[in-house]
Amino acid sequence: MKLLRYTHFNLSFLLFLLLGGWGTFFYYTVIDEVMDETDDALANYRDIIVGKILADSTLLDTEDKIIHSYSIRPLTTEEVEHYRDRYYDGTVYIETEDEYEPVRIMKSCFMATDLKYYELELRLSTLERDDLIAAIFKYLVALYIALLCCIIFSTRLILKSVFRPLDRLLEWLENVSPGHPAPYLNPDCRIREFRTLNRAALEMHERAEKAYREQKEFIENASHELQTPLAVINGKLELLAEHENLDEEELKNIDDMFRSLHRAIQLNKSLLLLSRIQNRQFEEVTEVDMNPHVRKILELLSDLYEEKELDYHLSDTEDCRIRMNESLAHTLLTNLIKNAIIHSPEHGRVDILIHSTRIEIVNDGNQALDERQMFKRFYKGHSGQKESTGLGLSIAQSIADLYHLSLTYYHDGRHHFVLKVAKP
Repeated sequence: MKLLRYTHFNLSFLLFLLLGGWGTFFYYTVIDEVMDETDDALANYRDIIVGKILADSTLLDTEDKIIHSYSIRPLTTEEVEHYRDRYYDGTVYIETEDEYEPVRIMKSCFMATDLKYYELELRLSTLERDDLIAAIFKYLVALYIALLCCIIFSTRLILKSVFRPLDRLLEWLENVSPGHPAPYLNPDCRIREFRTLNRAALEMHERAEKAYREQKEFIENASHELQTPLAVINGKLELLAEHENLDEEELKNIDDMFRSLHRAIQLNKSLLLLSRIQNRQFEEVTEVDMNPHVRKILELLSDLYEEKELDYHLSDTEDCRIRMNESLAHTLLTNLIKNAIIHSPEHGRVDILIHSTRIEIVNDGNQALDERQMFKRFYKGHSGQKESTGLGLSIAQSIADLYHLSLTYYHDGRHHFVLKVAKP
């Protein structure tokens, strides 16, 4: 979720609660005030009626309308002792309209001129009050919705304007890459925090660009400086091996030196390749058909699996195409297939299954690899092959990450490496 949407959602939710709470409080406050006014009106009517009865005792026998309907009944001594004035809502049947009408009822006790106590029941129609309450509720809801919509809309416009410099900075960060010209970013901004952030981003990019250039130069120089003495040593060993007066032990020592030298050369090339991959120096990207690459790699590695008398099976009934650098695609497949061949036991089996969205490479092996360590540099698993540099799977993982591919491993009695392609 974007920061703008997240902030706007939380502010809107808070406003919804605050305005809802305020609206509810206001509504019930108004209702309470209307009820108090109704009860006050009943109390005033009671005073008027009681005053008229005290002036004319014949009204005790009537049940008529002076202002509003009322009725009078005498109270017993027991009722008078515990009597309390009370208000409540009720209904009255209207014969002319054949329906019940809501009323507010007040019952009160008073003493007449004959020194006896009577109960006065006074009824006041609440139709107008209910209509008023309904109107208040309707307009309050309309006001609440209109106010909430206006505030939400205004808040979104303000937040969008406030976060615009941040959007430009994020867009700039997405387009900037070491080794490539950086797009223009205006460091000036009305908001101090964003202005500081822009300048910090520009400074960090300059430092990253400088470090990238220095690292690139160092790797290229180091690789070149290492290749020269390694080539010289290799040539000297070849000349030394051609001497006729060498005994068997000396030839064995020279062979061991050849193996160590070859491993050093491969290690130098692998580290250089890994560094170039992680620095994104392979810019050319095409849609690579992986099937012919797999067949070509199997042909090139035929000596390896024939030496170990391995049985391999290739299933490529579906075409797998990946948009990536073709050289890196070849390296990725070579490392995975070569890893399966090298770490398979003699007379074992290697299966390569190619589907439109994944490539699965399976080889024999009873002991599972450490999934947390296997893609790290210089990891050699349980076989501990001396000829291995321990960088093959690390390079494969770096290539997969570069092109957003999924490279996973699992063991079910055999080793499974699965390369999944993210289809758009």
